[in-house]
Amino acid sequence: MAAIPRLLVYGATGYTGKLVAEHAKQSGLDVVVAGRNRERVTALGKELGVESRAFALDDPQILHAALDDITVVLNVAGPFRHTARPLMDASINAGVHYVDTTAEYDVFAAAHSRHTEAQAAGVMLMPGAGWDVVPSDSIATHTATRVTDPVSLRLALKLLSATPEEAQGLNLFSRGSIISATEGIGDLGVLVRTDGDIVALPEPKVASFDFGDNGPEEAVSASMGDLITSHFATGIPSIEVYVQAGQPLPIDLDLSALPDGPTAQEREVGRSKVVAEVTGRNGSVARSIIDTPTGYRYTQLSSVEIARRVLAGSFTPGFQSPSSAYGPEIALAIADTQIKDL
Repeated sequence: MAAIPRLLVYGATGYTGKLVAEHAKQSGLDVVVAGRNRERVTALGKELGVESRAFALDDPQILHAALDDITVVLNVAGPFRHTARPLMDASINAGVHYVDTTAEYDVFAAAHSRHTEAQAAGVMLMPGAGWDVVPSDSIATHTATRVTDPVSLRLALKLLSATPEEAQGLNLFSRGSIISATEGIGDLGVLVRTDGDIVALPEPKVASFDFGDNGPEEAVSASMGDLITSHFATGIPSIEVYVQAGQPLPIDLDLSALPDGPTAQEREVGRSKVVAEVTGRNGSVARSIIDTPTGYRYTQLSSVEIARRVLAGSFTPGFQSPSSAYGPEIALAIADTQIKDL
């Protein structure tokens, strides 16, 4: 591990990666930008005035050497099902902390399975350091404290809260996010956690949640990393995660014809929200909502904030969720974020 704390951002030339690398540099962190394409990585390093490293992830020896003087790897290269495991392996072997911005369920499951190994190496593994998991994990932990002996949790995500006029023609997703979200989309089925175990549903559930906009809105169950993180942070045995209906990914569009992602102006339009509903063993129910800047803006800030804390020596070895490492207050460390009890 590096004597002087250094952050390596892998996937730095992608849409989210560049946002993250720019903010890390502006925050005064010692940043190395990295990725597979030498020409693009070198150009970004020159643009930001930081060191650049180009390497693929298929050679463990090259990977180990690339992390030689690094303290924290922040992986922003999706689809994470291809990048997370080799970078986690290399990080554990090199004694380097691993953080990423994934929302892919199987990456959380893989990281959680390495908990004991990472603890022994003294390194932290934290997938999901962006939106949705930082706010969703935090609101789950916050709401769980409001009931005695919590036994079930329902989380509902609303990607964009905006007026129809604001949302008209808005580009919500980067090309990389679309690929990450849709690649292997049917492989897992729809998962929930029931009495501690992950089980697949025969078909998605539909439920209504009030995000404070237009009354109750329909949402559909989805296989999200919160099934791992919220269970780890709270111990709640039964968990379901829903995504507000009506904002589907543009799966059938020609990706090559899309812009890289939302413009700076589009990233400032609207809000993103997560509702948590926790039921206690005695039947009492608590509901809370977290209201945040929209996804890419939040991810840019939260992933760098978490990396900054780890670089400063604030970490817990092993697999961690944002709130298990830093408490539910970590979500509120991001400007313009509020929690409200309903």
